[in-house]
Amino acid sequence: MHLVIFHPEASKEFSEAVLWYEIQKRGLGTRFAMAVDILITKIQNNPQLFGYSKKPFREASVPLFPYNIVFKINSKKKIIYISAVFNTNRNPKKKHRKI
Repeated sequence: MHLVIFHPEASKEFSEAVLWYEIQKRGLGTRFAMAVDILITKIQNNPQLFGYSKKPFREASVPLFPYNIVFKINSKKKIIYISAVFNTNRNPKKKHRKI
């Protein structure tokens, strides 16, 4: 299994999205967080399963929510760097951050 490291902005995006969904409807933020956690576990177990959005970045869609997890892999170190927890309604140029 790979170690997961969040870019500070990705961590902030995730926290803000959880809070926003929780404000919209009680429990929805928790459902979003669980969906992201399940997806990150899938990424950890088999990161090559997910396609490239722009090399070296790959993307995985969060089920039922308009978010993608944008990440890159360091196979030698067995590390996954999460670049963004990206709302698909935003400008796509902002999802590929340098790590």
